[in-house]
Order: sequence, then structure tokens, then C-alpha cells
Amino acid sequence: MRQIVLDTETTGLDANDGHRIIEIGCVELLNRRLTGNDFHQYLQPDREIDVGAMEVHGISNESLLDKPRFEEVVADLVDYLKGAELIIHNAPFDVGFLNMELTRCGSSDTIESLSTVIDSLVMARQKHPGQKNNLDALCKRYEVDNSQRDLHGALLDAQILSDVYLAMTGGQGALLLDGSVDASGMKLAEKIVRVDADRAPTRLIQPTEEEAVLHESRLDAVDKTCEEGAIWRRELS
Repeated sequence: MRQIVLDTETTGLDANDGHRIIEIGCVELLNRRLTGNDFHQYLQPDREIDVGAMEVHGISNESLLDKPRFEEVVADLVDYLKGAELIIHNAPFDVGFLNMELTRCGSSDTIESLSTVIDSLVMARQKHPGQKNNLDALCKRYEVDNSQRDLHGALLDAQILSDVYLAMTGGQGALLLDGSVDASGMKLAEKIVRVDADRAPTRLIQPTEEEAVLHESRLDAVDKTCEEGAIWRRELS
């Protein structure tokens, strides 16, 4: 599966007010592995950047004067995105701006016609209801290093989001046990170490009374935030 983690920076908050994209950053995942085939481009927006937006991403009007316009890079961007599954945090914002830019340059394409879109913010809210689910909060929750993120940046945020997404959806990569081989030519299945059927039984550790109380308290909190309640209690009922 080919996935693209995408982020943009803009001159302001609303594409309908004439604001434009000034940076596009994408990283590619192939079968949940980073490939290094990134797409990164700063753009000349032909308008001033709002002061509030500049405080967020630190991109100045002067730094974009010699950069290409969207119509000059759109063909490469469309080729890069076509057929991929896009992972975007707060997807309506970025997709709205990208579709506006496509319309401006006369393209009949939309992001939705080129790719499927997964909103990682929606995914995070479903997994962590009632909690902060912005990128910084998710980095803290999943122990993803975001120490370089003093300011927002499309490529940096896409790189960070790719780590968060992989952590949030179960980690990077999957075991291939269908006869695939490693770099040495050895079949991966041959590396599997079978567990001895005569091994000692698994040791069960019972929780203390205090731990049991804390566990039940946590399940009570889950019951309050999830419509279907805590899965542990459903499975045991």
C-alpha cells in the first residue's frame, strides 16, 4: 500500500478569503515503511501573509519571492499524489486549500478524485475521546520526538505525523511470512523460532487490591467517554 502523509502551510486560515498555499510537504510510506521519496515545495502566493499565520510557521513574504507558483508544480504534485492514500491531520483544511489551488490553475482534478483521504485528527478523536488530539499532544502521548518543532513547517509536520500515525495504528511494518527473503537470501519463515510445547506454563501475576481498584476506576472513565463502554467489560459480560 502506498500512503502519503501530507501537510501544508498557508497565508491565512480561509481559502475562501483568497488565502493561498505557501508550502507543501509530503512523505511517502510504502507498506508502512518510509521510503525517502518526499515531495517538498515552497510557493509564491502572490499575496501578503497574515501576521498571525507568519507567527505560526515563520515563513516571510520576502523568502517566497523567488519561489515557483502553484501552477508551475501542479503536474508534479498530481503525479506524486495520484492513487495514494493520503493521511492528513485536520484534512478538510488542507484538502480545501489544495482543491482551491487546483481550481485556480484550471485543473479539473480534485484531491478526492486523485486519492483517498484519511483524517488522522478524526482517527485520534475516536481513539482518545475527550482528550487533546493536536499534533503536539499526540507526540507526547505516543512518545514521538517533536523537539525540533519550534514553528510549524509542512515537511517537518508531515514527518512527525508519519511517526504518530504509525504509532497510533500499531507500529511500522508487518511480518512477511509468505516465503519472502531478507537481504542475505534467507527465507524469513526460516528465522522463526518455534516455542517448545513442553515449556513451563505462563506465570500469572494477580493485581494487588490497590491496582484492581485503579483498574476499575479507569474502566469507569472509559464507560463515560465511549458510547459502547469499556471493551473489557463487554467481553467479560
